[in-house]
Amino acid sequence: MNFDKDLQSIQEARSLAATAKEAQLEFKHFNQDQVDKIVKAMADAGYKEAERLAKLAHEETGFGKVQDKIVKNQFGTRNVWESIKDLKTVGVIDVQQNGKVLKIAEPMGVVAALVPSTNPTSTAMFKAIISLKCRNGIVASPHPKSARCTAESLTVVSDAAEKTGAPKGLIQCISIPTLEGTDALMKDKNIAVILATGSTPMVRAAYSAGKPAYGVGAGNVPAFIERTANYQKAVADIVFGTTFDNGVLCSSEQAMIVDRPLRDKVIEEAKRNGCYFVSQEEKKKLENSVARGAKLNADIVGKPAPWIANYAGFSVPNNTTVLMAECTKVGKDEPLSIEKLSPMLAFYTVDGWLEGCHRCIELLEFGGIGHTLAIHSNDKEVIMKFALEKPAFRIVVNTPSSVGAVGYTTGLMPSMTLGPGTWGGSIVSENVTAMHLMNVKTLAFEVNPVNSGKCVTSFDLPQSFSAKSTQPSGNFTKQIEERLRARAGNPVTNPLDNVSRKAGSTKNVVLGTGISEEEIQKIIREFNK
Repeated sequence: MNFDKDLQSIQEARSLAATAKEAQLEFKHFNQDQVDKIVKAMADAGYKEAERLAKLAHEETGFGKVQDKIVKNQFGTRNVWESIKDLKTVGVIDVQQNGKVLKIAEPMGVVAALVPSTNPTSTAMFKAIISLKCRNGIVASPHPKSARCTAESLTVVSDAAEKTGAPKGLIQCISIPTLEGTDALMKDKNIAVILATGSTPMVRAAYSAGKPAYGVGAGNVPAFIERTANYQKAVADIVFGTTFDNGVLCSSEQAMIVDRPLRDKVIEEAKRNGCYFVSQEEKKKLENSVARGAKLNADIVGKPAPWIANYAGFSVPNNTTVLMAECTKVGKDEPLSIEKLSPMLAFYTVDGWLEGCHRCIELLEFGGIGHTLAIHSNDKEVIMKFALEKPAFRIVVNTPSSVGAVGYTTGLMPSMTLGPGTWGGSIVSENVTAMHLMNVKTLAFEVNPVNSGKCVTSFDLPQSFSAKSTQPSGNFTKQIEERLRARAGNPVTNPLDNVSRKAGSTKNVVLGTGISEEEIQKIIREFNK
C-alpha cells in the first residue's frame, strides 16, 4: 500500500508540475498591472481567511497557538504584499548610466515550494504570493502532518487569483505528500527553482536535486542581554519571542545569555513574566525526554511549557510561560543548548560583552550558524561589534527575535523564509522575497568603443529622470510601451489582446505591447532618431 502511495505521489507531482508550467507560459505575458491586481487579490483573500486557516493548522498539527497563527497568516499575506507591491517585475525595471544599461525582468518558471508543518498555512500563502508577483507558477509539497491545511490555504489564494484573471492551474499543491513525491517534484523537468523551508535533511535534498534552489536552515538563536540594556524590556521581548506560537518559528529565541551585573534582576523579572527555572533534577528529566542526547524530540515541538513539563515527568504552575534551564556549556554535553522549537530557554550567565560574544558564537555554531542573533543593549559600540563579528546574517536589536527576524517588528523584508547564507549551507543570506524569484536581463550599450561609427548609444530618458539616479522616475516601461505603440501605429488597450495565449507560443511581444517581433526590431533600430 505504501509502495502504491509513493507511485501515486510521484505521478501527481509530475502532473501538477506540467499543469503549472502550461499556465505559467500564459501568465508570463501578463503586464505589471494585471500581475499586481492578481497578487493583491491573493493577499486580501488570505488575510480574510487568516483565522479559519489558523484553526485548521492548529487542529491538524497540534502546534502553537491559534491567535499567533492568525498573526502569521496576516503577516504572510497583507504585510508581504505591502512590502512588494511597488516592486517592478515586468518589463524594464531599472535604468542605469543615463540609459546605457537597462534591466529587464523575466520570470523563472515554476517554483517547487517545500512547506513545513510548523508554519503550514502562512508559508504556503507567502510563497504563492512572491512566486506569482514575478509571473511564476508554483507547486507546493506540504509536510504530511499538515497536508490538508496547506492545501486549503493554497486553494484560498488560487481561487482569488483565478477570479482576478490568472490562468487556471497556476497554483498547485500535492495531495499525497511523500518523500518520493517531493523528490520527483524537485527533479521534474518543468520545475525551474526550488524554495525549501524546513528541516536540514530536506534542505540538503533540495540542493542535491540538480536545480537552482533557495534553502534555509535551522536557527539556534541566542539572545544576549548586555549590562546597559533595559532589562525589563529585554526579558519581556525574549519571553514574547520564545512563546510566540509556542516557539515554532526558526527565528525564535533558544537561549538567554545575561551579563553578570544584571543576572539577579533578570531572573526576578523573568519570574514575573511567568518563567519557571527548573531544578537540576527537572533539568535532567527534560534532557532525557525532550532533548534525548542533543537531538530534539519532535513530540514537544510547539507545545506549551506546562505540557512539556508534564511530558518530562514533573509539574509546573499552569500559568508558566517558559521553562528556563541554567546551563554552563554548549554542545552534546549540554543537551538543552540545542534548537528546541518550543517555549524553553537555556539560561547562561557571562561576565562582560566579550564573554557574551563567545557564548553566542558557540550557540550559533551548534545548529544555528548564519541564521539569527538578538542583542539587547544601549551601548552602540557593543551593538556594532556584534553586527561586524557574529556569524549570523540577521542581528536584531532590542526586539523579539522570532518576529523581528521575519520583519514584523523590524525594517527587514517581511518573509517566512530566512536565508542563513553560505555559513549555514544556503546560497541566500537575506530574507527571501519576490526579488529572489525573477531573472534579470540586461540591455547594455557600448560605452568604450573599439571602432568608430554613428550608432544608437542609449535610450532616451524621461525628462523627470535624474542622471544621478539608478531608478527610473515614473513608469519608464509604460513610456517606452506608449512610444512603441505609437511608432507601430498599433495601440492596444489590453497587452494580451494581440498576443497568442497558447502556452509555449513563440510569437511573444516585447514589454507586453502586442507588437510583433519584426516590428519591434524595426522600432528599436530607429528608436533614438
